[in-house]
Amino acid sequence: MSERITVEVVFALPSHQELVELDVDAGATVADVIAASGIASRFPDEALDRLPVGIWGRLAEPESVVGAGDRVEIYRPLEMDPKEARRQLALAGRTMADGRDALPS
Repeated sequence: MSERITVEVVFALPSHQELVELDVDAGATVADVIAASGIASRFPDEALDRLPVGIWGRLAEPESVVGAGDRVEIYRPLEMDPKEARRQLALAGRTMADGRDALPS
């Protein structure tokens, strides 16, 4: 019997995030884990298979092997460059700590 490890898969939209914890066979790849999570079925309007992926904030290839406790992240394009968001908030006299949803128009 193959060794099993526990990993997480996460994907987030501005309004919703999904985190799935699952057990997979040791030696599973990022692509295997994403497929096993079923997360793509929860976001049918998103082309998750074409988005970049990473493990704990570092870009990874779909063929990368995951380890026990890894967090596989599916990255979506940013709506706004973080530097630009901070600049707009500063111009309005606010900071990111004041609330991310309150960016000036």
